Amino acid sequence: DARGKFITPGIIDTHSHMGVYPFPSANAHLDGNEATSPVTSEVWAEHSFWPQDPALVRALAGGVTTIQVLPGSANVIGGRSFVAKMHLDQTSARAMRFPGAPQGLKMACGENPKRVYMTRGPSTRMGNVAGYRAAFQKAVDYRRRWQKWERDVAHYETKRAFARTDVEKAKVGDPPDPPARDFQSETLMGVLDGKILVHNHCYRADEMAIMLDLAEQYGFHIRSFHHALEAYKLRDRLAKAGTATSTWADWWGFKLEAYDGIPYNAALLHEAGARTIIHSDSSTDVRRLNQEAAKALAAGRELGIALTDEDALAWITKNAAWALGVDDQ
Repeated sequence: DARGKFITPGIIDTHSHMGVYPFPSANAHLDGNEATSPVTSEVWAEHSFWPQDPALVRALAGGVTTIQVLPGSANVIGGRSFVAKMHLDQTSARAMRFPGAPQGLKMACGENPKRVYMTRGPSTRMGNVAGYRAAFQKAVDYRRRWQKWERDVAHYETKRAFARTDVEKAKVGDPPDPPARDFQSETLMGVLDGKILVHNHCYRADEMAIMLDLAEQYGFHIRSFHHALEAYKLRDRLAKAGTATSTWADWWGFKLEAYDGIPYNAALLHEAGARTIIHSDSSTDVRRLNQEAAKALAAGRELGIALTDEDALAWITKNAAWALGVDDQ
């Protein structure tokens, strides 16, 4: 009996570590950060995901039907994410995959990657950026090798097709060998080709601007900045770039790069025409994303921004679905 109640679409959380940092929290369960190298684009969160995490049951009870499971933020490039439907009778991550959803790539700016590696990796923000550039340049070169191989194969097949006799076919020789596979670069090649969507942990406006510049330089698109507490400072550029912001309603101040957050971030982004999303990054707050969106809505109205209830609902449904590449569903 739903009389007197509201029925909403399934809520979508674009930023979850459920399953890779499950309950109970124990060292044996810490499977979200492959903290062995600053660049670990070869790893997949799907391969750490535990489908029996009790947090998943709680999230579903809170109306969340779809989540993006991400690696952690210890690395400048942390690996592939996956989008999961909350089919909790499954025993494997693959069985929980959202049908047709593209994979994502987790990248991270700022304090986290530069404090994790220190002497053996980046220890500054400029070191972080050097790491992104080196990884994407390597991927560009890797893609060129594969493109050359594809051209060589096409040329080989053409020569075979025009060979009329066995002798002529023998002269054509064997097909060219493919390049050796590099799984780090293969993931980044997927980004360059638009097949894998970039989700970038980034708090400060200056760093988001640097990442947008980097994306333009290498020809890829950042689908969404995550956390992005200073996104309001460059909201016009985010709207122009078509880059969403997955943020909190009112988390800030817990570290220096999170110092300049404001409760009006989501509303200001919406007003500027940028895609606004409320995410959780929490196995607790994921249960109350509707209330988190309501808090951001109330803050925007307090500021005098005209917002409807439907606008706030889009922050946890339609806009989130777009960020994950499943908005057609």
